[in-house]
Amino acid sequence: MSGHSKWANIKYRKGRQDALRSKQFSKFSREIIMLARREPDPAANPALADTIARARAINMPKENIERAIKRATGELPGMQFEEATYEGYGPHGVAVLLRVVTDNKNRAVAAVRHVFEQYGGSLEGKVAWLFERRGVITLNKAALGDHDPDELTLSALELGAQDVEDKGEELEIYCTPTELARLRAGLEELGVSAQSAEVSMVPKTTVPLEGKEATHILKFVDKLDELDDVQEIYANFDIPDEVLEQVGQEN
Repeated sequence: MSGHSKWANIKYRKGRQDALRSKQFSKFSREIIMLARREPDPAANPALADTIARARAINMPKENIERAIKRATGELPGMQFEEATYEGYGPHGVAVLLRVVTDNKNRAVAAVRHVFEQYGGSLEGKVAWLFERRGVITLNKAALGDHDPDELTLSALELGAQDVEDKGEELEIYCTPTELARLRAGLEELGVSAQSAEVSMVPKTTVPLEGKEATHILKFVDKLDELDDVQEIYANFDIPDEVLEQVGQEN
């Protein structure tokens, strides 16, 4: 989501590490359960392998990961989760698409609707058409070593990337979802490790926000992210980095 990953980093630096980590462990457990139901072996399930790698990156204990997989296979008892997608307009005309993993859809939609209404949005209207499902690989420039960003951009395009965008401290590489694993493997063969690699819903157009509107939409996103059932949030707002940093210092 435009601006959201950077906003999450700002929040993390502001002293909410323990609470955020606990919340992320819970969300990763649900995601692992859903993915492991299809195929519990990470070697045969790239999506599961990637999710486990991201969970380990935030120091999720190995036993938590193993327990989630065993719940998926039925070796351990656990709640039955199902997926749902909700869409609507948040404040300031921002299109919002949510992916939810829950054991109670009625509770989930009621909680999501409450947040939308609380911030002046509406869980009505179709907005999925404003997003495109794409593979997104993020590279941290500081971790590229001797690799030149311009040369790496050309290499990524030769490997099958559709587009590469310079985001300042990062490079974002876009591809089709089916090419994500192959492109990531190709970059690794070049000695380049991805900061993240995932299938995402990328907005086709964005809504620029600054000042009070930027603060308002970020508080709205935070409130949605606090809901246990919400796994992924996609929105088409665009907030300049300097505004994000300023808002982060004020909150």
